[in-house]
Amino acid sequence: MKINGKPYRTIWPHGETSVEVIDQTKLPHEFRTVMLRNVDDAARAIRQMIVRGAPLIGATAAYGIALAMREDASDEALDRAHDTLLETRPTAVNLRWALKRMCDALRNHPRDQRASLAWAEAAKIADEDVEVCRSIGEHGLKILQEAAAKKKPGETLNVLTHCNAGWLGCVDWGTALAPIYMAYDAGIPIHVWVDETRPRNQGASLTAFELGGHGVPHTIIADNAGGLLMTRGQVDLCIVGTDRVTANGDVANKIGTYLKALAAKDNNVPFHVALPSSTIDWQMAKGSDIPIEERSVDEVLKMTGRTPTGTVVTVDIAAPGSSAANPGFDVTPARLVTGFITERGTCEASEKGLKSLFPSE
Repeated sequence: MKINGKPYRTIWPHGETSVEVIDQTKLPHEFRTVMLRNVDDAARAIRQMIVRGAPLIGATAAYGIALAMREDASDEALDRAHDTLLETRPTAVNLRWALKRMCDALRNHPRDQRASLAWAEAAKIADEDVEVCRSIGEHGLKILQEAAAKKKPGETLNVLTHCNAGWLGCVDWGTALAPIYMAYDAGIPIHVWVDETRPRNQGASLTAFELGGHGVPHTIIADNAGGLLMTRGQVDLCIVGTDRVTANGDVANKIGTYLKALAAKDNNVPFHVALPSSTIDWQMAKGSDIPIEERSVDEVLKMTGRTPTGTVVTVDIAAPGSSAANPGFDVTPARLVTGFITERGTCEASEKGLKSLFPSE
């Protein structure tokens, strides 16, 4: 995708010595990149949400292993790098998937070959993510085309999304936003309701930044406005991403997703989840087993913004002395999900549906 007319991925290597990423904590007020030079830099970028979104977390972890192998290619160093990166974000399953894939690719090779093999495998993971997201976009486009065909000529298709599941959450294209970009490029009149997505405001900060850069009409709304819009018939469908899908079709995504799914169900609004197959946790039976990350209370009690003078500042927004809780995710049960959009096509949100696309898993 492009920023100021220049194409970017969210992560890219410099030879086999370092990796550069977009610092998403600075968006939308400042575009800045950060260089990752070792595994600790990669872990810090994931933990501090300099990079975020399940697919991008996986790609960053893969390059983190590659960075570690440049310094020490022993089994012990590989294990340390794996454990360091695995601890950073407990909910997103792509992290575990990418780390296992990297370790499997390296474990049985001589140490003097591991560094180059690691860079090649990490690059392959990144490239595959781009193509997977492109395929998700193509399959999701069909859903948007069908929904648009039901509208009167000239009417706009209104899509609601939550959090950020665009190219900033992946290596390129995105999951939930990929079909939207393709629909817009195909000339479908489309408008996106963008949940602000408190407490980190990934919708207001990142999704709106992306959509605006691509020219897609959009409106930022308070997180709790979606239900009202649905009752008014102003939402035609919802598309969200996910950080983990369990074998039965339950979905973990940014906190607040469950409430949107409930409102959609009550108002007969289709609720779709876009995901790469690497986000499916076949080893976990149901959503209640998913570990939910508890993040810093400062995300709830403080907010960062830009003043009229252009200065970016962080301010307290809560009553002094008040405590806070900050679960990062919630779980939407499969019964509330209309269907999944994957790189292999669409299916119902169930074990049967998932197996219809991925029978060998």
